[in-house]
Amino acid sequence: MDSYQNKVTQYSQLFNKINKRYNSISILRLLSVFLCLLLLFNYIKTNEILYVISAFISFVGFLFLMRIHSKLSFRKQIFTAILKINENEIAFLKREKLPFENGIEFNDFYHPYAYDLDIFGEHSLFQNLNRTATFIGKKTLASQLLSVQPNHVILENQEAINELKSKLDWRQDFLALATISNDSKDSYDSIIHWTSSKNNPLPKALVLLSVILPILFFGLLTAYFITSKTVLLSYLTYAFIANMIVLGKSFKRIQSEIAKTDDVDKIIKQYGLLVEKIESEKFNSKKLTDLQQQLVFNNAKASSHLKQLSELFSRMDTINNFVTAIVFNGTFLFNLHVLRALLKWKDKYSSQLEKWITVIGEFEALNSLTNLAYNNPDFVFPEINSEYKIGFKNLAHPLLNPTSRVGNDTHFYPESFMILTGSNMSGKSTFLRSLGVNMVLGGIGSVVCASEANMHPLQVLVSMRLSDSLSDSESYFFAEIKRLKQIMDALDEKPAFVLLDEILRGTNSDDKRNGTIEVVKKIIAKKAIGAIATHDIEVCLTTNEYPEILTNLCFEVEIQNNDLHFDYKLRNGICKNKSATFLMQKMGVI
Repeated sequence: MDSYQNKVTQYSQLFNKINKRYNSISILRLLSVFLCLLLLFNYIKTNEILYVISAFISFVGFLFLMRIHSKLSFRKQIFTAILKINENEIAFLKREKLPFENGIEFNDFYHPYAYDLDIFGEHSLFQNLNRTATFIGKKTLASQLLSVQPNHVILENQEAINELKSKLDWRQDFLALATISNDSKDSYDSIIHWTSSKNNPLPKALVLLSVILPILFFGLLTAYFITSKTVLLSYLTYAFIANMIVLGKSFKRIQSEIAKTDDVDKIIKQYGLLVEKIESEKFNSKKLTDLQQQLVFNNAKASSHLKQLSELFSRMDTINNFVTAIVFNGTFLFNLHVLRALLKWKDKYSSQLEKWITVIGEFEALNSLTNLAYNNPDFVFPEINSEYKIGFKNLAHPLLNPTSRVGNDTHFYPESFMILTGSNMSGKSTFLRSLGVNMVLGGIGSVVCASEANMHPLQVLVSMRLSDSLSDSESYFFAEIKRLKQIMDALDEKPAFVLLDEILRGTNSDDKRNGTIEVVKKIIAKKAIGAIATHDIEVCLTTNEYPEILTNLCFEVEIQNNDLHFDYKLRNGICKNKSATFLMQKMGVI
């Protein structure tokens, strides 16, 4: 937290300093305009050429001040964003607020674990991890949290995250640039739609006219200035009208090319700055250097190509300004030439554009995972194996308060499946979620909430927190049966890490007990690794039949000073103590 506090102090001072310069330049800019107007007024009164020269110098000064003002405005935005980034991190670490987008739009109730493990939504894993500001960044992070990566990708991500941990300044500068881009799903979709739309070439006759008519117009204009023959003005008018007719013929094509691309030039410009930030940094890890190399195309940097595209879209926007469109197109068919350049750019680079944007998303996702590692120096990267061994020392849920969370040692070898018992509120569900969330994090190359970890990355399959589906007229029980079927089908393809919490709650006790036992037997036969939580002691007796695969563990509760005491520590064996009757008696229910 000290590093964030130091940055708040540093950037507060920098912001105040640049804000003073910004305000001073604003005043000077205004004065230069007034001075220019005053000098022109004096020229009209006195006809002194000196006033015209002074007015011109004043106007040049205004343009110079405008340029400085624009640069200062950009730096102000960056400093404001960095200040906000560090203030958010301080508030987050103090657990005062969670000021990050929660990714609820990516939630999928039919995903094997997204809903059950609170991957998305308020106070979710995504919201705690998310340090992205572009749509592609959010999408990339969400996508990674929904799947397990191959071992070599996990190891590359671990190496990349480890390198980025030491680049706090670079990470925050990158996030600040992404933040001020004001990117959105609509902007991203507009760009992708434009790159994927058909790129029909312009008719050759139209291209020929776009060259001949402007040459004719300026030839006639030059001839008029040389000869002063008024008849040339008539020809000049005809040339102007001809240019406008040619523009009219191509107007629909221009409009279709820039449809739904409002402000896209600004977004692409920001993408270019983000890409340039990646290009200019020195990286050593394989993942980061591979991503960096994807930003070179035709022996040129992607940022230069994106800058060109941004300028083309910006120029094309002049078609929507009536006066500018008339003047520029009537004289030299400005928008038609920009259209030709835009189509040429699309033909050359559109196949690369989505890849460049994807690289930005990859870096944002890695920065988010790096931030988790940076904020939690006690978290570790799991050792990765291919032997179906999974074990954690001091495992806990990464979203719990570090001052009060309780860690537990657990392993899934030689026994590979755990039957977990314990009274209500003893910590069973939290423990299952801790296992699931850390398996998800470890499976994408992130650090995990443990002091030691060794894991074979596996797909995570969960049945913990289903709900009635009113829209599908589906009961809770039927939804659970469907989820169990989904788990069994997935296990038919390959082994997975399975977490079940009090399954078959929608049926009677005998049916539930027998069904649970049969489910356990079937999933261990399919080589599943994982755990099931149950209140039924008879389910625990299944370990007698499969002592090499099944093991019983529990969370106990103690009554101390006429009150329930939970220590949330995992123990061997079957839970012996009960809490429901005691709690109901104490609260006067029975």
